[in-house]
Formats: sequence, C-alpha cells, structure tokens
Amino acid sequence: MVAPDPAVGVYVISVAAELAGLHPQTLRTYERMGLITPNRTGGGGRRYSSRDIEMLRVIADLTAHGIGIEGVRRILELENRIDALQARNEELLAEVAATREAMRELLAVTPPSVSNRVPVLRERSGSQMVVWRRGR
Repeated sequence: MVAPDPAVGVYVISVAAELAGLHPQTLRTYERMGLITPNRTGGGGRRYSSRDIEMLRVIADLTAHGIGIEGVRRILELENRIDALQARNEELLAEVAATREAMRELLAVTPPSVSNRVPVLRERSGSQMVVWRRGR
C-alpha cells in the first residue's frame, strides 16, 4: 500500500483535531489567523493533510510553552525563511561545484598560450572559492 502524499488533505476537521490534540474550533481559529490553510472540498469542507497535522502539533507545543499566537506566527515565518535560505544555499553550493568543474575542464583543454587569460581557480577551506585573472 502506498502512503498518501503528506500535502494531500485527507482528514476531516474532527479527525484532524483529535490527531493534533486540539478542539475543532481551535483549528478554525488558527485558519482564520492564517497559521494553517487546509485544503477544501468542492462543497467547502476542510480537509487536513499529514503536514497540516504536524503543523498543528507544533503550534500546540509552542502555545503550551507559553508563546503567544503572534510569537508563534513569527517563529513559523522565521522557520520558513530558514528553510528557504537553506534551499538557496544548497543551490549556490551546487552552482559553485559546477563552476569549479567547468573551470577544471577548461584549464585541462586550454593551450598554454591562452591559459594566461583564463581566470585562476584557487580552492580554499570549506566552500569558499576565489577566482582572479592572471597578470597580463
């Protein structure tokens, strides 16, 4: 049996509330506040996904530790920004690796008379890369 996509809404509000340990009215309130956005059926019924349930549990945990709703909203926004920045960082690291490889390939086939005009590639510790042009 194939597990459903975690983003697909399959739980009605009563089941979602029970799984998250919250009252159904709390789920409606969180939706009005923009903390959660369940999928909707053609008739307008709410359908919560596994991802929604996990988010509700996170919200419940934060509020149980005394964090107000605006604090929860800010924490969730910052976590989303962190996720986006990590994804962008991974893209940039892949781009740097591709650039390094392209430079190596270029230098391997470049005749010495032309290689003096090719940027020099120096690797440093970590993910730093320094590229500069040789003196003319």
